Amino acid sequence: MSILRRDVLRLSAGLAALPAVSRLAFADTYPSRPVRVLVATSAGGSTDIIGRLVAQYLSDKLGQSFFVENRPGGGNNIGTEMAAHAPPDGYTLFMANSVNAINNSLYENLNYVFMSDFVPIVNTMTSPCLMMVHPSVPAKTAAEFIALAKANPGKINMGSGGIGSTGHLGGELLQMMAGIKLTHVPYRGEAPAMTDLIAGHCQMVIATTGSAMEYCKAGSVRAIAVTLDMKLDALPDVKPLSDLLPGYMAIGWSGLVAPKDVPAEIVALLHKHASDALAQPNIKQRVIDMGGVVPGGTAADFGRFMAEDTERWAKVIKVANIKLN
Repeated sequence: MSILRRDVLRLSAGLAALPAVSRLAFADTYPSRPVRVLVATSAGGSTDIIGRLVAQYLSDKLGQSFFVENRPGGGNNIGTEMAAHAPPDGYTLFMANSVNAINNSLYENLNYVFMSDFVPIVNTMTSPCLMMVHPSVPAKTAAEFIALAKANPGKINMGSGGIGSTGHLGGELLQMMAGIKLTHVPYRGEAPAMTDLIAGHCQMVIATTGSAMEYCKAGSVRAIAVTLDMKLDALPDVKPLSDLLPGYMAIGWSGLVAPKDVPAEIVALLHKHASDALAQPNIKQRVIDMGGVVPGGTAADFGRFMAEDTERWAKVIKVANIKLN
């Protein structure tokens, strides 16, 4: 081999190695400036709250400011698109939630693809929903409600937080799996849906525990099922809907993700410290107070969870032919 050819090969090998070396060096110095955590919802919601708690912990541990920036609007799509198109350098992160899994199929012309434009970091919180009825409804269990609905097709009003909300799709999944027909009444959020359920203007609502728990405890509404495959400590007598309809699940969730192509070393660093944050007693208790649980697990576990949730709602949206007006 000539000296010239040997030098060219060495140079080529060195150039090929540069991206990996620079990525590693970059990860070693990360973060060297403030990190933005985009939230596609308004301040005060569960996704925003848990995002701020984790961001503060990361700030304390990593010596740089991790600050939350709310970019609501467009059914969560404005903030999500901004995050998807951010540079993959670890300085823009995103608090994804269950709405992203739904929007992936609900909207036809998004300028991003949720499952391919983000990489998972950590699942911060899952929130089961409660299936509730007005006290006047003669059904004390999910089985009794389904029997009532079968005897009265289309005559029971099902309220929800809006078209495409977790409660709406959870209700559609219930109808598909139980073989019943309800009349959907969408509201502008879970709060007004709960208000009308309490007033008796609708007969059934599926809503997150954070929105519904206090009304169940007060007896204003009757919880007849939980939409996770486990009982809740706060409502030990309420059985999972999956006991009656195997495989049924409808939950809200939120988690930290990053734009695709962020160096794996940065993802690993953020996963470690964000997981440590979620293990802190004060943060874990705050999650519980919001009606949620901390799932734990690896970044890969979170990725599989997001994919399963996205696929679940894609099937429901297609079968129920749900479209936005």
